[in-house]
Amino acid sequence: MNRGCLLIILLLLLLSACTKNNQIESIDVDKSRDELILAIGGEQDDGYDPTTGWGRHGSPLFQSTLFKYDKDFQIINDLATGYAVSEDGLEYTIELRKDVKFSDGEKLTADDVVFTYETAKTSGSIIDLSNMEKVEKVNEYTVRFRLKKPESTFNTLLISTGIVPQHAYTDSYNENPIGSGPYKLVQWDKEQQLIVEENPYYYGKSPYFKKLTFLFLSEDAAYAAAKTGEVDIVSVPPSFATKEIKGMRLIELESVDNRGIVFPYIKYGEETIDGVPVGNNVTEDIAIRKAMNLAIDRDALVAGVLDGYGTPAYSVADYLPWWNPDTVIHMDKEKAKEILDEAGWKETEEGIREKAGIRATFTLLYPAGDAIRQSLSIAFADEMKELGIEVIPEGKSWNELERLMHNSPVMMGWGSHDPLEMYNIYSSSTKGVGYYNINFYTNPFVDQYMEQAMRATTQEEANKYWQKAQWDGNTGFSALGDAPWVWLVNLKHLYFVHEKLNIGEQKLQPHGHGWPITDFIENWHWD
Repeated sequence: MNRGCLLIILLLLLLSACTKNNQIESIDVDKSRDELILAIGGEQDDGYDPTTGWGRHGSPLFQSTLFKYDKDFQIINDLATGYAVSEDGLEYTIELRKDVKFSDGEKLTADDVVFTYETAKTSGSIIDLSNMEKVEKVNEYTVRFRLKKPESTFNTLLISTGIVPQHAYTDSYNENPIGSGPYKLVQWDKEQQLIVEENPYYYGKSPYFKKLTFLFLSEDAAYAAAKTGEVDIVSVPPSFATKEIKGMRLIELESVDNRGIVFPYIKYGEETIDGVPVGNNVTEDIAIRKAMNLAIDRDALVAGVLDGYGTPAYSVADYLPWWNPDTVIHMDKEKAKEILDEAGWKETEEGIREKAGIRATFTLLYPAGDAIRQSLSIAFADEMKELGIEVIPEGKSWNELERLMHNSPVMMGWGSHDPLEMYNIYSSSTKGVGYYNINFYTNPFVDQYMEQAMRATTQEEANKYWQKAQWDGNTGFSALGDAPWVWLVNLKHLYFVHEKLNIGEQKLQPHGHGWPITDFIENWHWD
C-alpha cells in the first residue's frame, strides 16, 4: 500500500471517530428533551392563589401580572400595553392586551382584573390594598384604579399580583389554579411533587421546556437526587455548595435575602396592647448599637458561616434602586471601643462593660432549627466579647419569639423587591404590628422622609426620599444614624444546574420564599 492510500485511510478513521464522539455528545445533551425536573424549594402550603399572596416573591408561573420587573428592576409591560397616572397620583389607568386567554381558553378582560383586585383586597392576606378606594372597568380592555392617597409602592402590587379568572374562581382555586402564565398546573401530589405543562394559550414567548416537575424534597434528599442524575436543578445550602456533582455546575445568585439583628430601641418598661414587655436597657443606648455595627467583621461572617457564599449586608435593601450606597460602613474595632468609653460603658475585671449599674449583657434570640441563624448568632457573640459586651445566643420556637422579640434582640431575615418593606420595618406607625418594627423604633425625620417617598408620583422621586430616610447626612435609620439594626450578611442563592442547562441572567433574588429563580423560565434552554 502506498503512502497516499495509507494517509487517506487514517483520515477516514479519524473522521469516523469524531463523528462517533459527536453522536455520543448529542445523546448526552439530548436537546430534544423538553422536560425538566426541579428541586428548588418547598411546597406552597397555602396553594397558588395570587389574591392571597402567591407570586409575591417571584414569578406566579401560572398567572400573569399587569407589569413586571426586568433583570435591572425596570418596570415593563406584561398584560398591560401602557398606563397613565394622574397628576395627583390618585388614578392609574391601564390598557390591557387584547390577545390574552386563560389556560382554559377563555379570554382575559378588564372584568378579571377588577375581580382579582377586589378579591385580594378582602382576602385578609399579606396583600395590603387598604389604600385602594376602588378599581373599575372603563371598557373591555381598560381598567382604572382609584387610590385614597398617593402611594408610590402601588406599582409593586401591579407587578406582583397575578390575575385570576372571574369565571373559574372557586374556593378550591388555590389548589386548581387557572391563569394566563406560561404554564398550567396539571397535577399536585401534596408533600411530593407538582407537575406543570406549557399553557397552549400563552401570549408570550413559548417556553423551550414543555413540562416541569417540581419535587418537594429535604435538603439531603434533593442533594442525593442530584448526585444520581434524577434532577436537572437543585437548590442547596452553603454547606453542600463546596461539593461537586458530576454533570452539574454550581450557580451562585446574588440576593437581598439578608440576616441581621434587630435591637429593642427603647428602655424596658413599656408594654404592647397585649401586655408583652417592650424595651431593653442595654440596646436602647445608641452607643451600644453603633459600637456593635462598627465592630462586627461582616467579611469574616461570610467566609466562616456561609463558606464564602454571601456578601456583607448594610441594610434591608442592598443594591436595590432605593438603597443608599453611602450607608456602607467598614469595620473599626478601635473606634467602636472609643464610642463605648466616651458613652460611659466601662470594662470590669471580668471583661464585661457596665454603665450606671447596668451590665452590657443580653440574650440574642434566633429561630431554633435554623442552622445559619444559629451560627451567625454564635459568631456575633464571639466577636462582641472583644468589645466587652456579653451576648448569649439562645434558640426559640417562633411562638416563643413572638412573646420575647420586643424586649430581646432577635436574629431576623428580610429581603423584598418592594420598598414598602423598608417602611414597615422602620415606620413609627407600624410599631408592634406583627413582625414589623418589633423594636419600637421611632425617628420623626425618618417618618417624614418615608411618607414623602410613599406619596411621590414617580419612582425616581420616591427613591430619593427612601435614600434620605436611610441617611441624609445628619440622621437616618442606617448604621450611620440611629442603628436600630445591625445587618450582617446577604445569602447567595445556590443551585446545582445541569451543565448544559442555560438559565440566562437573573435578578437580584429576594428572601427565600416561592421560586424566584423561575422569573425568566420561558428563556431557559439547553446549550
